[in-house]
Amino acid sequence: MTAATARSASTAQHAVAHPVPCVIRVRGVMDLDHSAELSDALRTGIELAHKERRTDPDLVVDLTHSSFCDSSGLGVLLQARSAAADQGLTVRLAAPSHQMLRLLELTGITEVFPLLPACPAAATVVAGRVVPATIGPSR
Repeated sequence: MTAATARSASTAQHAVAHPVPCVIRVRGVMDLDHSAELSDALRTGIELAHKERRTDPDLVVDLTHSSFCDSSGLGVLLQARSAAADQGLTVRLAAPSHQMLRLLELTGITEVFPLLPACPAAATVVAGRVVPATIGPSR
C-alpha cells in the first residue's frame, strides 16, 4: 500500500465514522439581541462539520423550539450559509415555524435554504456530534 493510498483510506474511514449531519439547536428568538450567540453557534457547527470531514455535508439548524426570527437573525443565517458553502457544506433549516416560513417568503429567499420538516433523528443520538446552542429566551 502506498502512502497516498493509506492517507486516502484513513480519510475515508474517518469520513464514514460521521455519516450524520451536524445539528445546531436553536431555542427562543433569533433577533438582534441574540445574533452574536447565533453567529457563534453556527460558526462552531461549520468548523466542526468541516474538521470532521463528514460524509453528510449538511449543517442542520433545528428550529423546532425557535419562536421568532427577525431580519438580523435571518442575516446571520445567510452569512452562515455563505461560510458553510465555502467549506462545501449545505445549511438546512429543520422544522421552521410558520413565522420563519413567512419571513423567507417575504424576503424572496424561499429557495435559498433547503427545508426539512423535522430534525433528523439520527443526528440527535450520536454522542459528541451535536452542537447544542440555546439562543435567547423564548417569547
